[in-house]
Amino acid sequence: MAIHQFDDQNIKWRTLAGFDNFSYFIYDVDEKNKTVEFILKLAANKKIALHNHCADYKTLVIQGELRIYRANGEVKEVRPVGSLVSTPAGGEPHTEGGGDQEAIVFFSNRNVEKVVYEFLDDKQKIYATLGLAEFKGLLEGQKQ
Repeated sequence: MAIHQFDDQNIKWRTLAGFDNFSYFIYDVDEKNKTVEFILKLAANKKIALHNHCADYKTLVIQGELRIYRANGEVKEVRPVGSLVSTPAGGEPHTEGGGDQEAIVFFSNRNVEKVVYEFLDDKQKIYATLGLAEFKGLLEGQKQ
């Protein structure tokens, strides 16, 4: 069976200073309906920063596989291409990354109050957050 690559030639990938191993493109920030939707490109065999999800969310793996790691580095879950998973806010702190090839994953965040993500240091203390206001600012930056 042939393995197909997601055609992302029309996506202008962005990066966030200080955050490694992923790029993003934001599709929508809807303050009224409390939603934030974006796509991530996760580097192969690398991890992003330790974080918590502060809103309900769905992931759709479009390319590769999404690997989820516990804070101690242990693999918690592997989501193959095509998987759609709905997860409530909260849960244990974790990192994520691509498998043996870069992963492309669509995230749909729902019921966002203010914060979407809390980023944690190695002692699991919050050092940064991304919320509705920050995502709105990043979306405006994409339009320029």
